[in-house]
Amino acid sequence: MPSTLTARSAPALAGVVRAPGDKSISHRALILGAMASGVTDIDGLLEGDDILATARAVAALGAGVERLGPGRWRVTGHGGFKQPAGVIDCGNAGTGVRLLMGAAAGYPITVTFDGDASLRKRPMKRVTGPLADMAARLAWSGEEDRLPVTITGGRLAAINYRQTVASAQIKSAILLAGLNADGVTAVTEPEPSRDHTERMLRAFGAEVGVLPDGAGWRVTFRGGQTLTAAPVTVPGDPSSAAFPLAAALIVPGSAVTVEGVMLNPLRTGLFETWREMGADLTVSNRRTAGGEEIGDITARHSALKGVVVPPERAASMIDEYPILAATAAFADGDTVMRGIGEMRLKESDRIALMAAGLQACGVAVEEEAEGFTVTGGSKNGSVRGGAAVTTHGDHRIAMSHLILGLAAADPVTVDQPAMIATSFPGFVELMRGLGADIGSA
Repeated sequence: MPSTLTARSAPALAGVVRAPGDKSISHRALILGAMASGVTDIDGLLEGDDILATARAVAALGAGVERLGPGRWRVTGHGGFKQPAGVIDCGNAGTGVRLLMGAAAGYPITVTFDGDASLRKRPMKRVTGPLADMAARLAWSGEEDRLPVTITGGRLAAINYRQTVASAQIKSAILLAGLNADGVTAVTEPEPSRDHTERMLRAFGAEVGVLPDGAGWRVTFRGGQTLTAAPVTVPGDPSSAAFPLAAALIVPGSAVTVEGVMLNPLRTGLFETWREMGADLTVSNRRTAGGEEIGDITARHSALKGVVVPPERAASMIDEYPILAATAAFADGDTVMRGIGEMRLKESDRIALMAAGLQACGVAVEEEAEGFTVTGGSKNGSVRGGAAVTTHGDHRIAMSHLILGLAAADPVTVDQPAMIATSFPGFVELMRGLGADIGSA
């Protein structure tokens, strides 16, 4: 991968592509397969850097892990994790490390978790705090709340945990620890977050309770249950499908179809927002794969208008705000995004980086502590572009600005594009296949 990538104004994009496997499902398939007894065959696994880090981690924790072919993997679980020989390096995988910490805490082992420079900057006490409440023992090697951290597990007690912000990572870590805790673990959320862990636990034979609780829900899980291996078909990732679909919406004359996209209602907030903006999005061939509804989504170039995104929608699209902001640059009027302070705690401060990148491309942005407002260029969707954007190694910042560059007047360049492979290996090749002009010079 070159040190920079540049996107230039493209002619109409057209074609049919398949979305990469969903990142969230891929992490969970590997982890639950390793915790279960028996053989879990996985089809459609995302083979991005983050997922490969999780695959190496569960192998180090005692599971048999075998790649059978592109996207086809086999995990042989032995009913739990074993003491690893060394440090578990999760690379840049924030979801991977937080779920693995929860899972590992349930077993009588001592595990040190670490990651790359980016992951070492991300907060961990949001997960380790509840795990400590369950009686896991923690030892921080450096700054508290930052990797590396050593967790000694086993003999956990169930907790009743109420989240202040909906987070599937925190909920999942607690539930995975709760598998081996004494009693019934409960997690209450103010709004529903992604329910992939609950769905997959059921697919592996566990009982999970879900009851409404105000605007959110209360998830309960009895400790001492056993997981039995089950096949997993990974649906297409809506977060990745968003990039070619966004390009079609903003490049005049375009029509692009992405096949096999997950349509879980807790993951489709971006598509709902785009429709409110006037996007021409259609879904066909709805079907079920891996316990999730999927479908083929077609996007056509559209005259977009600015909207106010409801803050309560954030949990269903927190990873998609960067690409939403890029498309909002071509909308008529203001697109207001609030209640998304969580974006500042991702691989980078995504609010600050998107604001800086869009402003460098001539787009008016007003940044706030918990969000930002993007003002589209004009009714004809004109965006100047012509910027070199600093990504801080964040894959979604890089891809979002490259998509913007396909419809901007002047080329847009991003640095550190190698990080795109963490979530979307083959992104450049896929976009070029649709007619996009993305290259190294």
